[in-house]
Amino acid sequence: MGIFILQHNTSPLPLLRCPCRIVARAADVGTLRLQLLEQVDKELRIGNDRAALNLVRDFQAKHRELRCFGTVRQIPQRLYTLDELRLNGIESSSLLSPVDTTLGSIERAIQVSALLGGIGAWNVFGLSPQQILFPFLGLLFLWTLDAVSFNGGIGFLVLDTLAHSFSQKYHDRVIQHEAGHFLIAYLLGILPKSYTLTSLEALRMEGSLNVQAGTKFVDFEFLEEVNNGKVSSTTLNKFSCLALAGVATEYLLYGTAEGGLADINTLDRLLKSLGFSQKKADGQVRWAVLNTVLILRRHGRARTKVAAAMAEGRSVGYCIDIIEKAIDSDEP
Repeated sequence: MGIFILQHNTSPLPLLRCPCRIVARAADVGTLRLQLLEQVDKELRIGNDRAALNLVRDFQAKHRELRCFGTVRQIPQRLYTLDELRLNGIESSSLLSPVDTTLGSIERAIQVSALLGGIGAWNVFGLSPQQILFPFLGLLFLWTLDAVSFNGGIGFLVLDTLAHSFSQKYHDRVIQHEAGHFLIAYLLGILPKSYTLTSLEALRMEGSLNVQAGTKFVDFEFLEEVNNGKVSSTTLNKFSCLALAGVATEYLLYGTAEGGLADINTLDRLLKSLGFSQKKADGQVRWAVLNTVLILRRHGRARTKVAAAMAEGRSVGYCIDIIEKAIDSDEP
């Protein structure tokens, strides 16, 4: 399209030539970005995380494109009080104490159905107490085996699959949760690697029952710092916000968070491993909560578009392009 415009407008008048060149350059850069993101997808699929990250950084430096990667405006880091969070419309208790009511209700329904089914079989078929007891003992054994060997992976797989099948609200919540992780990671300069929205997808991709649905990231630099026992404040800030992005997204959309307890526990363990006192850890979490919520509020349109793309199963590169197009201000 850019070449066609240059050929069609051949007038020597400068006011006609200059806009055409600008359009052509924009089109060329847009094409280069799509080609770059396709290559990034390819490197991520074969597990070459370092090469994928280098591609993004080099393209950003040379072409001044992918301008949203790691350039988001953040609030100053200091000790924020709970009152300051409330002044910004944030109730930390609703955000940092997620309880998954959907999965809990499905689990209780299964338990009640099993009990009523056992009673019904006893009455209809005239089974003895021993004949009822043995199946229940078998189920108890399988439940214990799952808890010990797979960390509850089989049980969660069943519950998650049922929830996605019968609860549209649960399905939408999971998508929005992961879109929040994806967006915050990219804006903070952490390259998303892949994502899954259901435990069944995670099982197919990873081949393990111990892996739940979620978004994975190119995090070798973070792991190198952790292994060396020295995590910089910049790195810690990024991953604090990343860990809380899912629950923050749910809070903004639904008024409370249900998923994301594992993310919060992971951040808590990290802060403890770094020797943070409770006061210092609380300060880090409050700053990360406020910073993440404000970023998500500012870029809600981008998160909505990323969620729609993830729901369609689009690639990481496609989702990145969606973010770049959605954030059209001079400074993200």
